[in-house]
Amino acid sequence: MYGLRMSVPMTLLGLLEREPSHGYDLKRDYDSFFSRGKPLPFGQVYATLGRLARDGKIVIGEVEPGVGHERKRYVITDLGATEVESWLTEPVEAEPNLQTVLFTKVVLALMLGRPAEEYLDSQRAAHLRRMTELTEIRRGGDLVDTLLADHGLFRLEADLRWIDITVARLDALRETVLRA
Repeated sequence: MYGLRMSVPMTLLGLLEREPSHGYDLKRDYDSFFSRGKPLPFGQVYATLGRLARDGKIVIGEVEPGVGHERKRYVITDLGATEVESWLTEPVEAEPNLQTVLFTKVVLALMLGRPAEEYLDSQRAAHLRRMTELTEIRRGGDLVDTLLADHGLFRLEADLRWIDITVARLDALRETVLRA
């Protein structure tokens, strides 16, 4: 239902189930726990809140005067809470699927007579750089940062194992691709 991507609407609904909040507070909490290097734009927060209100999943509670604009406190409805419950209990689609950009690039490079091994070496170097960054985050971060960095590190380790196996099988893959 929600696919592989992070669901901003469902996350905001979950934050509202915790407690009614202003848009600014929702953005702050989202950025603190979920964005990690990619803050949620204010425009996206308010556009999402508008759609959630339109769909009956939230309502506007009390309105307070603010600097410039009124500050609206958003409150989740029963419909919104039911949707959060369904979303939380629905397993995330097991990743990865069998069609990846990494694999596609290797096969196309072989089909086009380009140096697939050089591409894989370059990809390995990029993964190792990202692993270094994630290791630093892990060392200096709080528990949330550590768990997110661990998740990223484990995924990169799996990619590196795949790269090594693919390099070892590159000649056989080349033959298979060129025979087809």
